[in-house]
Amino acid sequence: MLTTRKLRNRILPAAILAMAFVSLSVPARAASKEIIELQTQVQQLLDMVQRLQSTIDTRFGVLQNLAQQTADNATQMTTTVNALQQKINAQNEAGNGKLDTVSGQVQSLNDSVDELKSRIAKLDKSIQEMQTQLQNVQTPPQNTNPPAAPAPGGTAPAPGGAPAAASPASQAPPLQETYQAGVRDYNAARYSVAQGEFQDVLQYYPLDNLAGSAEFYLGEISYHQGDFAAAVKSYNAVLEGFSGSPKAPAAQLRKGLALLQLNKKDAGIHELRLLIQRHPQTPEAAQARSKLNGMGVRIAVAH
Repeated sequence: MLTTRKLRNRILPAAILAMAFVSLSVPARAASKEIIELQTQVQQLLDMVQRLQSTIDTRFGVLQNLAQQTADNATQMTTTVNALQQKINAQNEAGNGKLDTVSGQVQSLNDSVDELKSRIAKLDKSIQEMQTQLQNVQTPPQNTNPPAAPAPGGTAPAPGGAPAAASPASQAPPLQETYQAGVRDYNAARYSVAQGEFQDVLQYYPLDNLAGSAEFYLGEISYHQGDFAAAVKSYNAVLEGFSGSPKAPAAQLRKGLALLQLNKKDAGIHELRLLIQRHPQTPEAAQARSKLNGMGVRIAVAH
């Protein structure tokens, strides 16, 4: 458009100057046919310039409109992309929160199953004791030996001829009661008390299957207290010393999450993939898949 205006500004003065020159050099009454034709051509040239300017103005207006529409579309697209990114971030955060909730629910279910098993074991023990007592009542032991006379200056022997002796009290706490007390205190968030009870299980019953579960809960206590390094150490103890424990899948899941909390992304991803490979049908494996998908990490398929 600027070029058109420059062209018009140059042509118009030239045309006017030509008309003035012709008018001055030749009298009006002696105007020839050539002068009239020249004036006509100049007028046609001016008309062409005006039409050209009108066409360029129209096209420039169209280009301006298209440019404005393009800018509006770009702005709208940017807004849409930002909104989508915010939605994705919100979904990822919500997914992480749901993952922790589901993990806690699964863990509570496992705790309930463990407590139910403990109660069943107690009930079986009580039934066996009642059967033993019933047999003793039905067939009382016969003692044909007369009671021995007390020695002079001595103490009387116990019934049955055996000397009375005080049995030393056992120092080890009962396994099932101690473990279940730890689980109850853990669920009630009394972590310091639960920690001592689980450590008693490990100290007095290090080879029992419940020792692996006690070690797992020690890791959970450290995790909830933000000591992720100590949590990883306890989870490793479960995976290395009690690989057959029912807590092994949960220990591997929580180990992976603890490593992610320690900003050890590669190690955490490796543990979650290993969990999916070792225990593909467990709820913990499903949680690991959800976590990896939320992180945008490809889940390697084991062959």
